[in-house]
Amino acid sequence: MSFFKDRIKIIDWYIISKYLGTFLYTLTLFVVIIIIFDLSEKLDDFLSANLTFWQVVTLYYAGSIPFYVNMLSPLINFIAVIFFTAKMADQTEIVPILSGGVSFNRFLLPYFVSAFVIFSVNLASNLFILPYTNQLKNSFENTYVKKNASPSKNNIHMKLDANTYIYMDSFDNKTKKGSRFSLDNFKGDVLTKKLVAEEIQYDSLKRSWKLTNYSVRYINGLKETFVRELVKPKDTILDMRPDDFSAYDNIYENLSNKELSDKIRKEKTRGTGIWNDLLFEQYKRYLHPLSAFVLTLIGVALSSRKVRGGVGLPLGIGILLSFAYIVMNQFAKMFSLKGGASPLFAVLAPTIFFGLLGYYLLRKAPK
Repeated sequence: MSFFKDRIKIIDWYIISKYLGTFLYTLTLFVVIIIIFDLSEKLDDFLSANLTFWQVVTLYYAGSIPFYVNMLSPLINFIAVIFFTAKMADQTEIVPILSGGVSFNRFLLPYFVSAFVIFSVNLASNLFILPYTNQLKNSFENTYVKKNASPSKNNIHMKLDANTYIYMDSFDNKTKKGSRFSLDNFKGDVLTKKLVAEEIQYDSLKRSWKLTNYSVRYINGLKETFVRELVKPKDTILDMRPDDFSAYDNIYENLSNKELSDKIRKEKTRGTGIWNDLLFEQYKRYLHPLSAFVLTLIGVALSSRKVRGGVGLPLGIGILLSFAYIVMNQFAKMFSLKGGASPLFAVLAPTIFFGLLGYYLLRKAPK
């Protein structure tokens, strides 16, 4: 009996080492290939900006490599499981394991141990690493790659609190300067103060806003007081930051978990239309790593049967399904951000669908 337990432990470690080894090797290979293609595509941008090799590595690839690893992880996870499991089935290694009294559920244990390792690394990366490495990548891309894209956002309406509303005709993210700014204070439904400025500029040192060529109307019933200043700028503290008016779509990826939670809380009041974007980003960080378990389940169920043609057929089906998973994720994201679907449902839908597919395939798998 003790020999049988020891034998099972050896098989467990064998499967875990094969799983994680194949995953790391394939992931490294894919990342190197992507970097080569990415470098060839962006080389002209690097040269035109007179960037050194060290600047490209530290300012761009130090941020983009973790992004590529996270993006490719579900695909590589699936391919790795199918590749080495189909190879085990082709070499008739699985049949003796199951014939020796090991249930199929027990056979899945080392797979899910490995999937838990990948899940834990991806979750930690999403929460503690990617927000900071994405800052490097996105800042570099917005400066050197998307340099022709307009950094300005137009016709901005925002509610700062229950009684305060602001409007800007446009805001430039590079200069942190806005034009034709107005601020309205209400008491209930009654306007009590209206401030209008020709220009507003954010001072990052003082963490305050500077108003230029401004005027203020104070309204108290039928009585109004008007103050106008065309020369002396006015410093004021407002509950808003330049990032609130970013014209770049990738800004939410840069936020730490605390910043993202704070922005979601403020968005409840402001109603600027980015509510779904923020919630989708938050849910994605916590729930996307669950794909490690779902894709592992499908991979084992697909490839544990010995078939003619060896590894080729299961691997082909696996690659097709993994791309289907990625495409479904993108569609779900678009339905959430553009179609008004629930962000939580959009994040969970691909995982639930493929989880049910994995359960069905598991029931059909050889026992």
